[in-house]
Amino acid sequence: MKKIVLKILVWYKKHMSRGHNCRFVPSCSEYTYRAVEKYGAGKGLWKGLKRLLRCNPLFKGGVDNV
Repeated sequence: MKKIVLKILVWYKKHMSRGHNCRFVPSCSEYTYRAVEKYGAGKGLWKGLKRLLRCNPLFKGGVDNV
């Protein structure tokens, strides 16, 4: 499952992502990729979702490592 999720994230980053406009470093897709690598598909995707929910004007942004 982990490999499938990582392949989907690589495809998304290559074809869909606009990482240069992100308020966080690394971008949300890169953060999710790293989280899935480190924690596995379930917990990694959960951490990625929580990160996406913080990607709005109410949060300052900046460097946010996994």
